[in-house]
Amino acid sequence: MIIILLAGLVLLFLPQVWAKRIMAKNNYERNDIPGSGEQFAQHLITNLKLFDCKILEDQRNLGDHYDPESKSVVLSRENFHSRSLTAIVVAGHEIGHAYQDHIGFKPLRLRTSLVRWAAKAEKLASIILLASPIIVFLTRMPMVGGIVFLSAFGVMALPVLIHLLTLPTELDASFKRALPILSAGYLKKEDLKVAKQILLACSLTYLAASLAGLLNLWRWIRLLRR
Repeated sequence: MIIILLAGLVLLFLPQVWAKRIMAKNNYERNDIPGSGEQFAQHLITNLKLFDCKILEDQRNLGDHYDPESKSVVLSRENFHSRSLTAIVVAGHEIGHAYQDHIGFKPLRLRTSLVRWAAKAEKLASIILLASPIIVFLTRMPMVGGIVFLSAFGVMALPVLIHLLTLPTELDASFKRALPILSAGYLKKEDLKVAKQILLACSLTYLAASLAGLLNLWRWIRLLRR
């Protein structure tokens, strides 16, 4: 059990640690990069005719992301202002999401729909799971408690499903949308290999989130078996 737990922790944190390392390693100002992450993103918006999309600086420390609700590419303060390889590649990745939204990419739309209520549903499921023994005691019907438990447990598994759906969406934004753009004369040939690593790093952060969701489910199973 200890070996399985240690292996799970390695799988959980290794992609995140590697992603942060790759991004930090290439997050320095370069004179040969003509614009910041914000300027590059704005340039791509014009070229791709994404006229309903806007660029925002992250004010809530949520990290780099695309918000389909407000049609906004949100870049961290560092990537918004920096002329680094990381800033340019991350901006390209988030514009990849904006383009997915523009063409009606179904996995992105599905994820957006699920995210709207998944967080609230997860909190409600936690309350129901804790209350299920009480429900059994009050109704004196184990079957009712079992149904309530399984329903709540299913809702708690939803964030894991969302992150699993997110991974192919992230890989698509990185390698089908952003990489062809970056390869079309925006980056030097020697930078493209590193750019691919950064694009993979952008995607793997969501794999870590999915594994974190699985770990949370495992905790509940351990708690309720006691």
